[in-house]
This record gives sequence, C-alpha cells and structure tokens, in this order.
Amino acid sequence: MKRTILLGLLTLHIMSMNAAVKIDKIEPSCWFAGMKNPQLQLMVYGKEIAAVKEVTTDYPDVRIDSVVRLDSPNYLLVYLNLQGAKPGTITLKFDKLKVDYPLRQREMAGSQRKGFTNADVLYMLMPDRFAQGAGHNPQVKGMRPYREDRSQPSLRHGGDLNGIREHLDYFCELGVTALWLTPVLENNSPDTENGFSTYHGYATTDYYKVDPRFGTNEDYRRLVDEAHAKGLKVVMDMIFNHSGFEHPWTKDMPSKDWLNTPEWLKDAQESMYLQTSYKLTPVKDPYASKIDLKETTEGWFVPTMPDLNQHNPHLMRYLIQNSIWWIETVGIDGIRMDTYPYAYADAMAQWMKELDEEYPNFNTVGETWVTDPAYTAAWQKDSKLSKDNSYLKTVMDFSFFDKLNQAKNEETDAWWNGLNRIYNSFVYDYLYPNPSSVMAFIDNHDTDRFLGNGRDTLALKQALTLLLTVKRIPQIYYGTEILMNGTKEVTDGNVRKDFPGGFPSDKHNAFTKEGRTKAEQDMFRWTSRLLHWRQGNDVIIKGKQTQFIPYGGIYVIARQYQGKTALVILNGTRQEATMPIKRYAEVIGDVKRAKDILTGRWYDLSDDLRLRPRQSLVLEF
Repeated sequence: MKRTILLGLLTLHIMSMNAAVKIDKIEPSCWFAGMKNPQLQLMVYGKEIAAVKEVTTDYPDVRIDSVVRLDSPNYLLVYLNLQGAKPGTITLKFDKLKVDYPLRQREMAGSQRKGFTNADVLYMLMPDRFAQGAGHNPQVKGMRPYREDRSQPSLRHGGDLNGIREHLDYFCELGVTALWLTPVLENNSPDTENGFSTYHGYATTDYYKVDPRFGTNEDYRRLVDEAHAKGLKVVMDMIFNHSGFEHPWTKDMPSKDWLNTPEWLKDAQESMYLQTSYKLTPVKDPYASKIDLKETTEGWFVPTMPDLNQHNPHLMRYLIQNSIWWIETVGIDGIRMDTYPYAYADAMAQWMKELDEEYPNFNTVGETWVTDPAYTAAWQKDSKLSKDNSYLKTVMDFSFFDKLNQAKNEETDAWWNGLNRIYNSFVYDYLYPNPSSVMAFIDNHDTDRFLGNGRDTLALKQALTLLLTVKRIPQIYYGTEILMNGTKEVTDGNVRKDFPGGFPSDKHNAFTKEGRTKAEQDMFRWTSRLLHWRQGNDVIIKGKQTQFIPYGGIYVIARQYQGKTALVILNGTRQEATMPIKRYAEVIGDVKRAKDILTGRWYDLSDDLRLRPRQSLVLEF
C-alpha cells in the first residue's frame, strides 16, 4: 500500500517549481533496521526543497509519519516510522524525483556493544599532533584556505588517522586499553592572520564526515576495527553545545530558533552578541538568576562557534541520531561529550536516556569543569543531589585534577596541604551514585601539562600511582609517559606539541625504545609496568577502597578484594619519612613481607618503613 503525506497548499510560485526539485544530500546517509526507536528523521538539503508537494514510499513496513518545512526553504525534514521494516533499499519519491535510501542490517544488537569502564585506562590524544601516516596529503582540495606549519603552535601540523593506526602497537606496549581522540569530524574553517586554526577539532562543520585532513570515514572505521583487533577501545569526542561558524546552518539557518541568540548575525551588531560567561554554577544553583543561567547556556562559546539550541526538537533529534549513526557505522566504544553543562540539561538527559535504552552497556563521559565534588556528582546518573536525572553515567573529576596539581608543589602537613587535598577530595565520594564511574586525570589538552615546564619525575610518579590505583576511570594525556611538558602561558599549542617520532622529518623517535632518551625510557618503562599490572586486576577494578588521613606526611590507600591487597604508600614530603606499620594493621594484618610492583623489590612489614623523599610504593600481598 502506498503511504503518502501532503505538505498542504503552497503558493503558486512554489508549485510552479515542482519540476526543478533537486536534492543535494540527505542526513543521515543511511540507517539501520531493528532499532528500539523506530523513528527516523531525514534532513534533506536542496535549494527550494520545501517546494516539494508530497513525499511517498511503497517500501514494506515503512510509514512516513510527517514532513516538516522549516523557515528556510532549503531544508525539508521527513520523519519515517521503520517499525518492522527489513534491511534493503527504500525508494523515496519527492514528487516525481526518486531517491534510493539504504536501510542496513545492524552488525550486532545494541546490548552487545560494550563501553569503557574502570577496567580501562583511556589515552587521550590529538590527531593533528600525534602522528602522520604514509601518503598524507598536506593540501586537500575543496577545503577552505589552511596551511600545515609545524613551527607554528596554533596551526595544523598534519597528523592524521592513519598515523594513529600505524602506531597501535605502541599503545599495547604502553598498556593503555582505550583511545580518546579529540574530535575527528570536519572543521572547515580557514586560517586567519592571527593564526586561528581548528586543528583541535571543536568547531564542527559537518557532523557526518571525518575531516579530510585526517582521512575519510573509511579510514576511521579501519582504525577502530584494527584497534579492536588489538584489544583497544576507541572513544569519540562530540560537541552538541556548538558548531563551527562555517557550518551551513550558520549562513542558512533551518529555522529562526536553530541557534541561540542568532539575531546579531542578521543585523551585524556586536552589541547583540551574547558571550557565554564560562561559569557553570548557575546550571545547578538553586538561587540562580535568569540572566546568569541564560549567559551560561545560551551564550556563544566564542564568536566562531555558534551556540546550538537543543530545545529545538528537530535539532535535538538530528544530534541524537548522529551519535547513534557513528556507533552503528564505525563501532566506537564510547563518547566524550565536550562542554556538557553549557547545553540544556533536559535535552542532554533526553539524549542520554535514549542512548542508554538502545545501548545499555555503552558509556558516555561528560566534561563538567567545576572543581567541587558536589557539583560534579549532581551530574551523574541517578544522583540524589539533582531533581532531574541526567542519565550521564560518567563525569570528569576536576576536583582530583585541581587538588593534585596544588599538592605537587606543597609539603604534606598535618592538616590541609599536600596530599591532604586528595584525601579531602575523596571523602566526598559518598555524593556519587557510582564513584567507580568517575573519570580522573592529572592533565589534558585544556590544561597545563602536569610537569609544567619542568621534569619532576617523583611528583609525576606519585600522580600516576594515585591515578591508576584509586576507584576511578583513569585518563592519561598523550606523551606523559615520555615526560612531555609545557604550559598554556603563551598559547594552548604549547601543551599540544607533536609526539616525537610521529612525523617523517622527526629525528627523535619516542615510539621505540632505541629512539627514546634514557629519561624518557625510564619513565616509559615505569609507567608501562604499572599499566600492565593494572590490566584485568580485580583488586583495582572491583576492590574496596580504604584511605588513611595523611600521617607524618605519608598518605596510604588500600584496595582489597577476595583476600588480596594493593597498598599504595606515598611520601608527600621532600624529606625521609617513617611509616608506623602498626597504625595500618587493619589492612596489613599479619603479613610480614610484600612486593612493590613498581620496582619488584620486597619490603619487610614486621617493622616500620623508611621512605625516601617523595617515594611511591604499591605493595601487593
């Protein structure tokens, strides 16, 4: 039976253009049979496409529920119901124009897709700065003017997806289990005189296309497939809060409310531009003023990143489908959502709820950049601190990051300083519905590197020891394992330097043991040992956590599971310190000897321990 929906009476002018219907593209380019939500939104692009009088199909079990014309005549939304439809090719008729649309077989049920967990260690990297693959094209035709110049920290350097794929064995040797790539989607913005570039990837101009300077959608799929074959997961960075200024939606808004505060684009009045305050507290503040909340959620991140209005139901459906499409098409294992609280909380909760229903074992982490644990905990799924459920399983622990980066420059005293800061952050874990699903880190692409401009390996080892043994999902920033350093004082590019050896002209190759300096190799070997020990270690993954108030400058945390213990001991001072063994009898018991997994050395636990300045131990018994 033929299913048809009429758009209604159009003006005579539009009706006369019926024969000239032309479709430029349809998003998404394909869909999948057997989804729990049978609804599919097709966004159809084409000059005056709204002139179409009717859209029809006779494909079995496919119903056209509605056709929506927006304010711009160059978009048309077609909503299909695919309940019961089998894989095949759907023929859609836009008046007399026929279009074939693929309905594909899913590779696996949604419940079979496994996301990242606290059993994983995520390795965060920037594709442009990590490695360049063979056959790289430095100038892609059709892209707006840009240049690759590795001498300029804020321009493109030429890393790509194939470069990452060619170094998958390096990640396995290191011992991480998941790769988080900063955004790989098209960012077609031109370079400017002041050096602005979107090498970082956070200004999307095509939500369904990998940036050609990184490769193709097929290259992305190949990277994910080969990573999976080596036991590595891949996490995709997404941005729902804003797009890039060069996205077609900016010049030709589908509807007047597609963007937040778009009036200044039309009138070119700077006074009408609303800049976000970057302050996230109003989103959870019970006393927040309307203007504060508006500036946070409706202000633009920067003038070159238009703020998307997630309260437009058609836009939100587009974004939800986009994330599903990448899961089904490429097989990603998780999503990291940028600038999470800047978007409307209710719309993001809708996205998370729908994703969780389709993929119950998938995982998403949201960037929630406030250093107070109560704020972060309120964003986690099932939190009792918020009246509305976010359905967001994993949040980022900015408190851990903040406190650790203060502690590294301090002596641990009897009260607040040094490692007391970490202790006093963990005491608030009762606020989290699931502390094991909180992501901890010591630095990332938006912060100074942990080492700053120095090489304090003792502080770094303490930081990594904590990060990789506590009840968290750990994330490591690329190059930390080989002592990469830098600060944002001059430019963000100084904390996003190229990985040595990732580019053909590099003389220094830190991907190999032979190519690393002695200091780099020592740090790599130490980190790798800890990472491999952590893999599959139920004491760390499932174990109970007991922490002791820092005593005599020493901070002790025990992880225990089924009779096994990992005892983390950190001397938080620049002096020798003594650990009184009897004080920790509740976790040590009658054990007399224990092995330090970091060095392989055995320690006598029948007497007090003498610790070197800033020494780190992980005793296993």
